[in-house]
Amino acid sequence: MTVSWLLAVGALAGITLLGVLWWRERAEATRLRRRLEDAAGNLEHLQRTFSRFVPEAVVEQVIAGGLPAGERKEVTALFADLAGFTPLAERIEPTLLVEILNDYFERMSRAITEHRGRVSTFLGDGILALFGAFEPNPWQGDDAVRAALAMREELADYNRELAEKGLPNLAFGVGLHRGVGVAGLVGSREKKEFAIVGRTVNVAARVQDLTRQHDADILVTEDLARTLDSHFSLRPLPAAELRGIAKPVAVYAVER
Repeated sequence: MTVSWLLAVGALAGITLLGVLWWRERAEATRLRRRLEDAAGNLEHLQRTFSRFVPEAVVEQVIAGGLPAGERKEVTALFADLAGFTPLAERIEPTLLVEILNDYFERMSRAITEHRGRVSTFLGDGILALFGAFEPNPWQGDDAVRAALAMREELADYNRELAEKGLPNLAFGVGLHRGVGVAGLVGSREKKEFAIVGRTVNVAARVQDLTRQHDADILVTEDLARTLDSHFSLRPLPAAELRGIAKPVAVYAVER
């Protein structure tokens, strides 16, 4: 056995070993890449799932490093509620009722998000949306009122579809108020939700109650009205006593 032959055999063995190592490394890299792709897919699925139950902005902030325990912010709250929906719900088959309500929520949510608002929660047939709660927005009041006007148009369009199906029309009332509140995740260890703590949301809900009294579908408080662009057409209404609010609150009907 010559030295050159031994060298050739050694070289061949070395090349074979390198090939095996390279194949193993490639197989391991492929396996890791697939695990990363699966993990990314799972994370995206979880993000989409959670964003169906809490505002997507909250999910994004939690992933990015969490939300502050509490932060004082100036926000505009929009509270919308269907008028006379409880009697209607008693006359309609449950599956159809849920379908009507889900289609309504889909349309209203789209009108809100298209105007830089975030749906905070659904309360029965009610909707609470926030403007300026997740990111600074000096035009939050204008955006909120434009969202309410877009919701009015969406509801009119939806009612035409319902009429074509022989179903009763829907009517809503919308109350809006601008004020300061504390934003943060609140709740128990088992369940938390993003909320604005303070009177801002309560005032918006109470103003929504006044829509029936004044026969107006969109009402804003004076605190919000004085921040709005002059192009909005507002009709002043008498100041009203609101439950839980010490002083009468001046309100305006939004006409266009």
